[in-house]
Amino acid sequence: MSLPRLASSVSASAKGGAAGPRLNNNQLYKFIYTTEVLVDRASGSKEGSAGYKISSHVDVNLVWRDPSSKDDQLIQLAISNVKLEPVSHQPEKKDVLHGSTAESVLGKTKLAALTKPFFLHLKNGKAKAFYSYWAEPATIKNLKRGLASLLQVQLNTGKVIENDVSGRCTVEYRAVKGQVTRTKILETCKTEETGFTTHTQVLGVSRKSSSVTVFTLKGGFIQSAVAEETHSLAVNARRSAAVKVVSRQTLTLVSTEAGSFEAAGKDVAGVVKSIDAKLAAVGVAAEKVKSQCKGCPSLFEHWQAHQKQLEPANLSKAMAPRSFLAIIQSIRKASKDEILKVLKSASKTSLPQVVDAVTSSQTAASLHAMLDFLNFTDAKGLVLQERFLYACGFASHPNEKMLQALLDISKGKIGSTDIKESLVIIMGALVYKLCQKGGCNLPTVVQVKKLILEGPDSTRVESEVQMYLLALKNSMLPEAIPIFTKYAESEVGAYSTIALTALQRYNANLITDEVKQTVNRVYHQNQRIYEKNVRAAAADIILSSNPSYIEVKNLLLSIGNLPHEMNKYMVSKIQDILRFEMPASKIIQRALKDMNTHNYDRFAKTGSSSAFSGFMAQSADVTSTYSLDILYSGSGILRRSNMNIYGASNGAVLHGLQVAIEAQGLESLIAATPDEGEEDLESFAGMSALLFDVQLRPVTFFKGYSDLMSKMFSMTGEPMNVVKGLILLTDHSEVIQLQSGLKASAEFQGGLAIDISGGMEISLWYRESKTSINNRGALVVTGNVTVDMDFMRVGVEVSFETEASLDFITTVQFSEYPFLVCMQMDKTTFPISEYLSKYESLSSGKSIMSRKSRKQLIPGSEFPLHQENSNMCKKVFDSSW
Repeated sequence: MSLPRLASSVSASAKGGAAGPRLNNNQLYKFIYTTEVLVDRASGSKEGSAGYKISSHVDVNLVWRDPSSKDDQLIQLAISNVKLEPVSHQPEKKDVLHGSTAESVLGKTKLAALTKPFFLHLKNGKAKAFYSYWAEPATIKNLKRGLASLLQVQLNTGKVIENDVSGRCTVEYRAVKGQVTRTKILETCKTEETGFTTHTQVLGVSRKSSSVTVFTLKGGFIQSAVAEETHSLAVNARRSAAVKVVSRQTLTLVSTEAGSFEAAGKDVAGVVKSIDAKLAAVGVAAEKVKSQCKGCPSLFEHWQAHQKQLEPANLSKAMAPRSFLAIIQSIRKASKDEILKVLKSASKTSLPQVVDAVTSSQTAASLHAMLDFLNFTDAKGLVLQERFLYACGFASHPNEKMLQALLDISKGKIGSTDIKESLVIIMGALVYKLCQKGGCNLPTVVQVKKLILEGPDSTRVESEVQMYLLALKNSMLPEAIPIFTKYAESEVGAYSTIALTALQRYNANLITDEVKQTVNRVYHQNQRIYEKNVRAAAADIILSSNPSYIEVKNLLLSIGNLPHEMNKYMVSKIQDILRFEMPASKIIQRALKDMNTHNYDRFAKTGSSSAFSGFMAQSADVTSTYSLDILYSGSGILRRSNMNIYGASNGAVLHGLQVAIEAQGLESLIAATPDEGEEDLESFAGMSALLFDVQLRPVTFFKGYSDLMSKMFSMTGEPMNVVKGLILLTDHSEVIQLQSGLKASAEFQGGLAIDISGGMEISLWYRESKTSINNRGALVVTGNVTVDMDFMRVGVEVSFETEASLDFITTVQFSEYPFLVCMQMDKTTFPISEYLSKYESLSSGKSIMSRKSRKQLIPGSEFPLHQENSNMCKKVFDSSW
């Protein structure tokens, strides 16, 4: 409903009888008013909650009425006899308010301000103006606004837009025989205080809110008003990590007695001025409240307390992300100079983790501190520069300034080509995130889009073309699809692979007939011979983009005419789609009814290549799946290994991890014949990682025959690091303005310490190769809801943490044919710990805290792969002995 129509519904209701509550002249209405707030985990009861109740007497009387309209009234409200008590009965030791009085908690000044009368201009049952004193503390004015908002009521059924302490909200009224129910549609409320949240739903936080007030009326006036407002916030990936804040208000009429007469005057403003010249229209919407932290440690002191936990040795333990989150909270309140002091004092080993924390804080001060601290012209600073760039790429709520900073760096002198590549690739990731938030037309985003869209055709340098293609892969721009379509048919295998894997990330609806024709040409080699891994990537797109019957039939008919190992890979891929019931399974089943496509000769192909998908974890909150695709060359040497992990929650999907290892041109090592189209490939092995939807700069193990030989003789078997650091996964911050005038601050953060490494060993002596991908991680997620009234603070924190490792090892013995291949994917036993803390404190320093925790062990396991693999592993390990 539009604003003008809503407004007309209010004025229309005013014509037929009273629009809102009417006060009588010369009458004093005496009420009892209570407001209480409690915070707890979502399933907690009132008895165990942290919180407090403020109760008082309230005198209400009419000061002035417009002679031409009975529904245009100026009302005076006066609070007295204020008491503070716990929300539920507590033993003396657990009662932070025991022995306190309202004066000792609030202080003399605040109590005097709270008991000073204030005024509400009510017109047609709506708050037109709220009068109090500018000098009063914001917390006191907000409490008064919360009380005044309870007198705003419409006596007719209908929907309206109202202004009250919560902001500007759409409100629905239902009137039935002396009772009116007001339901505030909280998601429509517009307030000054805005927060931020993680752009990825799987890692995000969901909020459910309700606000209902029930008015009992007699003779057109309020006898009682009972309001209850609830806000529940939960981590999407683990809904047991949830907190709630409940606010209740009760206003009950206890008696009426003779009161003062109406004041004379032409209008409200004049009447208010005649009462007290210091009174002012201060607005009914709540004011911002600055919470002052008395005795809180400075950022530097905070850092000193946590620095040991951020040393590299602790990066697989939960203490690292827990300290990381604590430091981020401290950095967000710090100045640029305070942040620089910490950066300059950190040890060489902990500094990369400090860079992660400072960049992840995403404040103007933290960004300027990082730009001052890093020198991109210095090639020796590569590690810190890349950590800064990756933290930008993983930013939970980046803004245009962050992208502008990276664009400015890209225009200057950069000491390392690796950093130049990472910089452009990460700019693509920021374009995607800003476009997701509706910022695709921001000036800086437009500039970067132009840079990366024109990039691939602006250079002949192979590494630069790859850099721009990877940036476009991160950006997910629909405008990049024609570019990827063009490069999919490139003569350079690396370009084709990037282009095809990028196209696979797009929604199937964006894969046009033109794209499909191109991808089919690549797979079927209609115009030129392609490498196996390029054709395999093309097959993946065909099968994941709503394929037609003809496309599937042609793909099935190709099996038997492909290079030996690719035949086996495609058979395995088809079987995996059918077994895992992927979207293409129905059309494949239909095509397999034709005996020309489905026959023994085609589906009995032998080889070691494979494709397999499975479930890592399934719960009501999140489903995690993995897939492993391995393609070998005919000589038994790995061509492509691709491991993926996905998380899905409420229909949203997150590509959590992809680690792809590629090798080529290694046949000369074992005097084998290369496959068709791969005769002239340079010796190469490398690894590419995609983490939380962000493609990172690929890592090269070796390139060229001489590099290969030197690496082979110096191989230690130690995996090469791909990504290491701390990532802010979940980041949700908001201020919840309660109808009572109190404010709740909600903060949810999730930190991940991650260490991904991979390696490839080739032993000519034993004629064996081994590739390994090792993933180590520790995750901590905390959710905190606090109601801070500067005189009293109550809050609850829920958190969970885990430490886990996942190893994927492939062993190939190529001493005889068919060669033996064993794949192992193992997760160790890992703990999940959950914590609950509740706290209450007074400004005097008195505080009470309660803590609970529980821990469970999730048993380790080897993830199942196809039966053929299990049989092969037995042979490999038997032959090893």
